[in-house]
Parts: sequence; C-alpha cells; structure tokens
Amino acid sequence: MPYLLICLVSGVWAGFVGRRKGSSFVIWAMIGAIVPFLGVVLAALYRYETDEVRRQCPTCGRIIALHDAVCTRCGTDLDFPEVAIEPISARR
Repeated sequence: MPYLLICLVSGVWAGFVGRRKGSSFVIWAMIGAIVPFLGVVLAALYRYETDEVRRQCPTCGRIIALHDAVCTRCGTDLDFPEVAIEPISARR
C-alpha cells in the first residue's frame, strides 16, 4: 500500500511539473507513476514547450510548432517558412 501511495504522489507531481512546462499532464503523470521519483526528475529536465518557435499553416491558419512538417488540423505538407512567429515565452 505505501508503494501505491508513492506512485500516486509521484505521478501527480510529475504531471504538474510537465503541465507547467506546456506538455501533457496525463502523459507525465503516467511516467511519474510508473517510475516514481525518476519521472519527476525527467519532467523537471524536459524542455519548455512555450520556448518553441512557431509558424502559421497557409491553408487553415492554425499556429503550430516550427518543426512540424504536417499541419495537425488540415494535414497540409509544410515547407520551411521564411518567417517564424515568436515563442509564447517571448511575449511575457
């Protein structure tokens, strides 16, 4: 029973850390619960999603990460743009 409590606390903690960095709470919570303590450390070392440079899809107008090769909304193949949009973290 104490091990399950440790897994639960570690999972929630990793989920909050991952969400704070702009990633998925659920994914980081699962990682934190499966690998207690190490999952929290990995979430803390993971990059900030808000630091990614972005671009706009020319077909549907959705704002997506610069490194995406296909638009996640309409499926358009994207070439590397000449102009990028500043990261979310740069606006603060």
